[in-house]
Amino acid sequence: MSGKNPRLNPLPSRKQLLLVESELNRAQMMRDLTALTSEVRALGDRARSFGTIASSAVVLATGLAAFRRGKAPDADAKPSWVRTAFKGAGLVSNLWLALRSKSRNRNGD
Repeated sequence: MSGKNPRLNPLPSRKQLLLVESELNRAQMMRDLTALTSEVRALGDRARSFGTIASSAVVLATGLAAFRRGKAPDADAKPSWVRTAFKGAGLVSNLWLALRSKSRNRNGD
């Protein structure tokens, strides 16, 4: 016997340490990837809700502009009730569509 302990051979122990370190790095990478994926999903949800709010604001502004544009130039002239009813129905319809699309986006449909 040469007096060396075969258990303390530096090459196999170094290899074992590198394998363990590699496994630890792989596990950390998977945790980071999972966290990144959830953050990207949250960002997408925020972007969708912001888009819905912006879309609703545009629809509302368009409806209000159309309602104001249809007013008679003569302030004393009273518009017919039929015209007022159609304009109100159009405004309610635009508002309903905007709210409906917002609730669909929240439900994930």
